[in-house]
Amino acid sequence: MPSLLAIDAIEAARARIDPAYLDTPVASSPALDAVLGCHVLAKVETDNPIGSFKGRGADTFVATALDAGEAVVCASAGNFGQGLARACARRGHACTVFVSRAANPLKVDALRRFGADVRVAGDDFDAAKDAARAHAWALGLRFVEDGAEPAIAEGAGTIALELAASHAFDAITVPLGNGALLAGVGSALRRIAPAVEIVAVVASAAPAMQHSLREGRVVETAQAATIADGIAVRVPIARSLDLLRRCCDDVVDVDERHLLEAIVLLHRHLALVVEPAGAAGVAAVLAQPRRYAGRRVATIVCGANLAAPLHAHLLADRSLPTP
Repeated sequence: MPSLLAIDAIEAARARIDPAYLDTPVASSPALDAVLGCHVLAKVETDNPIGSFKGRGADTFVATALDAGEAVVCASAGNFGQGLARACARRGHACTVFVSRAANPLKVDALRRFGADVRVAGDDFDAAKDAARAHAWALGLRFVEDGAEPAIAEGAGTIALELAASHAFDAITVPLGNGALLAGVGSALRRIAPAVEIVAVVASAAPAMQHSLREGRVVETAQAATIADGIAVRVPIARSLDLLRRCCDDVVDVDERHLLEAIVLLHRHLALVVEPAGAAGVAAVLAQPRRYAGRRVATIVCGANLAAPLHAHLLADRSLPTP
């Protein structure tokens, strides 16, 4: 991957993305600001056909990187697979998505609704990815790896273009899984708003990306046992690390308690139902309040596909269970 993604490629991606994913709102609340001690600008990427920002990158990839009728294989915790399956169905491509045995059933059901051939393999996302890669190799199909394809990150980068065009902010907290969101948003902001501090956020229980970016090499972990399945990475993508290091100023980790508290706050003050990975940016502010005190802090609320047990607790307005 290049040192930074080209800003003209990110700008061009807008024309290839279904408008259902574009021009998303930025939400704020004085009550939420009072709790967090800073002015929070939440870029809401959840009110779209797949409930996630992943459709932006999937649309860009399918529109630019595939030959007519070319079939694809990927692995997904659920959201990227939904975006890819929907984009493929709209443009005439077959799509096979591998998920782990631990995948969120809500996301698996959605994959099938969008036309994916769903295969279950492995105990976690990275094991499912190994199975997907082997399947694609055996059948001579295109393997699509979220976090490794520049077009996917370019689509995600359109979020930053919209955010910077409408609001001024001092810092942004970006959930970090395989890295497409950070690569796109970070590349765009380095070009158009270089003074903004970019903080990538991982789950403390899934720290492989944090360790890898700090050490400049792939650091695998034995497990990624977090409720935030969208950022539960155990095996980072080696060729993405140099780009991702240039796209952020720091990588912080947040524990399960802060993830759960962030979900509650977003529901209480912004009326949003958000999955743990989607709330990671707010969890980062909870974890380090002094860092953000008095500042204008943007964050990307990037997924709404909350597992059924947590969703039930949230809608019942009860405290979420302690992990």
